[in-house]
Amino acid sequence: MIASKTISASILAEKVKEGDKEAFEELYNSYSKALYGIVCQIVRSEEAGQDVLQEVFVKIWKNIHTYNEEKGSLFTWMLNIARHSAIDALRKIKKEDYREIRLDSGGVSISHIHTTQFNVHHIGVKKLTEGLVAEQKEMVDYIYFNGYTQQEVSDKLGIPLGTVKTRTRSAVRALRKLFAE
Repeated sequence: MIASKTISASILAEKVKEGDKEAFEELYNSYSKALYGIVCQIVRSEEAGQDVLQEVFVKIWKNIHTYNEEKGSLFTWMLNIARHSAIDALRKIKKEDYREIRLDSGGVSISHIHTTQFNVHHIGVKKLTEGLVAEQKEMVDYIYFNGYTQQEVSDKLGIPLGTVKTRTRSAVRALRKLFAE
């Protein structure tokens, strides 16, 4: 097995691009807990979270050749795959729940959803968001930690979609600077 402390993320990504299964296992061991926590926060179900995480790592394996370290860190690239996959799964779950409610003769169906709270403190992300301006922190909380789309944030807060996009972009830029420090 590859020693994670002695290998950088970019070298790990290159080895995975070459089809190195040990490197992929190391990638999984290094990042799966963080990605699983984020996925579970979005889908709000451990079972669905496990399914999505498996799908995420299949996508990572199949699409690692598209990763470009000049555009961002390996974790950010994987985080985006995980986030998008979780949002897609959540939409599917909501659509299925809607059908279930409409087909139920009683008119209402209650589903028991077990939530898992991901502790982002262990990777330092939550602490870094404290250094953001309030409106940037709000965007990060809604979009990245709670899985809202930009349109949903716009609707919920009653602000224009362009404003949400601008605040989100500025938050990401500010976080990049904070990560670099």
